Amino acid sequence: MSTTVTTPDSDETCAYCESRIFDHDPICVRDCDDDCSSPTYFCNFACLSSYIDENDLTTGDACSWRPDGDSRC
Repeated sequence: MSTTVTTPDSDETCAYCESRIFDHDPICVRDCDDDCSSPTYFCNFACLSSYIDENDLTTGDACSWRPDGDSRC
């Protein structure tokens, strides 16, 4: 699975808040479970985190944790 790395346009906007990403600390995300689709850009970790929470993107995707130490992935 290969991807091409390119720099986004200077006016690229955040997928969450629609601010210009280069006015902040941009993050690029790709879904590599789906053939490394087109990148999605976020202006910072707060927008990425909010996007993940609002779209329930972690549901069912994490290891189970148990306080007795019996963790399983």
